[in-house]
Amino acid sequence: MLIRCWGARGSIPVSGKKYLQYGGNTTCLEIRTKNDDILIVDAGSGIRELGNRLLSEKRHTYTILMTHAHWDHIMGFPFFKPIYSSKTSIDVWGCPFAQVSLKEMLSRIMAPPNFPVNFDAINARISYQDTCIDSYQLGSMTITPIALSHPNQGSGYKFEEDGKCFVFLTDNELGFRHEGGLDYSDYLNFSQGADLLIHDAEYTEEEYKKTKGWGHSVYKDALKLALEAKVKKLGLFHHNQERFDDAVESMVNECHKEIARHGTDLECFAVRQGTELTI
Repeated sequence: MLIRCWGARGSIPVSGKKYLQYGGNTTCLEIRTKNDDILIVDAGSGIRELGNRLLSEKRHTYTILMTHAHWDHIMGFPFFKPIYSSKTSIDVWGCPFAQVSLKEMLSRIMAPPNFPVNFDAINARISYQDTCIDSYQLGSMTITPIALSHPNQGSGYKFEEDGKCFVFLTDNELGFRHEGGLDYSDYLNFSQGADLLIHDAEYTEEEYKKTKGWGHSVYKDALKLALEAKVKKLGLFHHNQERFDDAVESMVNECHKEIARHGTDLECFAVRQGTELTI
């Protein structure tokens, strides 16, 4: 499977020379299966650039998988140009949690006075599978959800194809169990032996003294999970809006020191806008 990141930032898009290395767009991943099925995970501001690329490739059929309804994960949807084309066909999957439905989750972004173009202006054919099910199947790929520990709830996912495994746990607080969330041991079991784990790593230990309960993890907790789950690669994700490139690099360097102390071959990096991985 091929994984591309179109946005790795948390909370709000940012810009400026201090964000050039890791980018300023909020959460959006593109996953392509071995048969070139296109799966989009979340509709943060990064989905705008992804939409432009898909149109340039003349690709019009895809699936969007939602983790949850917080603003930074849905704000890019009205700027996803394919939705205004009658050639486009989209399946939207996910558990609506606090929302009435996935359609309501997305349409409210464009409801007055939030946006000047009404949801009815969408010409794409969109179907919704807004049930909290045990797994999804996209061609050769099996997708298994897990409840996130996050305010208003959400879903993380495991993507499996041809014996390879990618686990995506954004907006997951390992140090605090929110309503609907699970214990650390559940995330450990879910991530066990993954080829790639991308996990929320928004805070430092000092920051977490003031932000515990806000729904995000200390980066060292994400590293601990990866080490104990014996994953092959860990990607730090959901970078804080105030975290400049050099500070993200410092986090990665601290992780490398800890990995060396454990004597393991875990590969750790910070996910950046433009990251492309094949597993």
